Amino acid sequence: MSPEETTKPSDFIREAVAEDLQSGRFNYVRTRLPPEPNGYLHIGHVKAFMIDYLVAKENGGELILRFDDTNPAKEETEFVEAIMDDARWLGIEWVKVTYASDYFGLLYDWAVQLVKKGLAYVDDQTADEVSANRGTLTEPGKESRYRNRPVEENLDLLERMKNGEFPDGSRILRAKIDMAHPNFNMRDPAMYRIIHEPPHHRTGGKWKIYPMYDWAHGQNDSMEGITHSLCSLEYRDHRPLYEWFPEQLGVFKPRQIEFARLNLNYTVMSKRKLRRLVEEGVVRGWDDPRMPTLRAMRRRGYTAKSILDFVAGMGYSTVATSNSGVTGDIAKLEETLRDDLNKTSLRRMAVIRPLKVIIDNYPDDLVEEMNAVNNPEDPSAGTRKVPFSKVVYIEQDDFRETPPPKYYRLFPGNEVRLRYAYFIRCTHVVKNEAGEVVEVHATYDPATQGGDSPDGRKVKSTIHWVSANHAKEVEIRMYDQLFTKENPEEGEEGFLNCLNPNSLEILNGYVEPAPASAEAGSRFQFERLGYFCVDKDSTPEKPVFNLTVNLKDTWAKMEKKGK
Repeated sequence: MSPEETTKPSDFIREAVAEDLQSGRFNYVRTRLPPEPNGYLHIGHVKAFMIDYLVAKENGGELILRFDDTNPAKEETEFVEAIMDDARWLGIEWVKVTYASDYFGLLYDWAVQLVKKGLAYVDDQTADEVSANRGTLTEPGKESRYRNRPVEENLDLLERMKNGEFPDGSRILRAKIDMAHPNFNMRDPAMYRIIHEPPHHRTGGKWKIYPMYDWAHGQNDSMEGITHSLCSLEYRDHRPLYEWFPEQLGVFKPRQIEFARLNLNYTVMSKRKLRRLVEEGVVRGWDDPRMPTLRAMRRRGYTAKSILDFVAGMGYSTVATSNSGVTGDIAKLEETLRDDLNKTSLRRMAVIRPLKVIIDNYPDDLVEEMNAVNNPEDPSAGTRKVPFSKVVYIEQDDFRETPPPKYYRLFPGNEVRLRYAYFIRCTHVVKNEAGEVVEVHATYDPATQGGDSPDGRKVKSTIHWVSANHAKEVEIRMYDQLFTKENPEEGEEGFLNCLNPNSLEILNGYVEPAPASAEAGSRFQFERLGYFCVDKDSTPEKPVFNLTVNLKDTWAKMEKKGK
């Protein structure tokens, strides 16, 4: 399903855009996606991307994908390509791709105009001096001693900054606004800083000064004729500056509208913190399935539809539930994912913690093919044949030598149904020297083929299985939440102190033959276990499956509660 089909038809952003068109403020709609190519998209970005895309599309307008590549120290072409790939995966389309660096020349010319108007100056203060002179919420800032330099001197210094004559950090270009302004962003904000290395990913070493975000993005919006700059609430205090620059320049004035950004509980969204997780080896890269990046979620088995449905369901509120935005419940995200996968995933049987069961009265050399349903939610998915033989594997959790109350699975003397196959009854067990059950023996009733008894007797439990001689050994990566704290964003180091030591468990299990040869990205429901996805590390010799999301298991919850 495409993004526009998952979104509510009306909200305050759409209403504001409609009012602008009706009033004649704008006679067209053009929005932009402005990601900085310094990392991978995460689920929090999806909300902003959806809003920009849908507002343009629904009004017959245009969407521009513009990369804010104004900081060469952090940006790479790799991120540019990944962002475009992830956005396409979501179903987002744009009319063209641009870069802030496309406009470096014009942006510089506009800065010169402000200098000539006496509205910008070159400041020689150190970073510490600039910070110390900003003032406080109750006290005005102090004007720089360089604030009233002559225009000619400022023009000369700015040109020499551009040509690389001065070292990094020695000078900045600042807008001349009001050091007593109650909004800190209006207290002579920086426009350009000097950066010699590393070279820019597109312009190389041509530029030695680079625009600050507040100077670049608003003017780029104006240059591209963007009508509506849709951004998260942290930019609300930047709006006066966003509007001040084009007013002084006498250029096209876009409208900025803010909304509460999306966060998830038990998750961090800060790129800086995500980078630390990668660089410090907490996770296995940006696409580690425990990460909230779209790369990682795709690898884990999430569908674009489930993410879009979840984000659309959150709405576009301007009211934040925390200082950083609206926090979504990861349990709700998983519920949305289950709903989608339940309709689309083929069913297969797998055993992730195997226990051998020998059916003593089953013929030694007999192999039968049991008819199994591929997806009960989709009759068109048809059926498949699953091999059955004398020795099968079942889940360890499906057997108890001494069963607790209300346990209806396999135990000595009890009869259960093997899904699609036969009734079996446990007769005895074999233990190792440590007293652990390593082998279960059972008998089967040949009259119950297909899972039903002709004499009408009932069993209270149906369990899954794989044939030991036909199943494929696979690696199963069982993923859980990366953090144990609901809000790991709190505190600078706090997120590293609440890591879940059990966020990844690697098991060796068995699957029926069919899924073992599936391509990376293929999704399945392993019956009674959960939804799994073939990992990119998978090979024909060693298939690898990632747990996408668990099924709801009432017994497991009861047993855990009992402990």
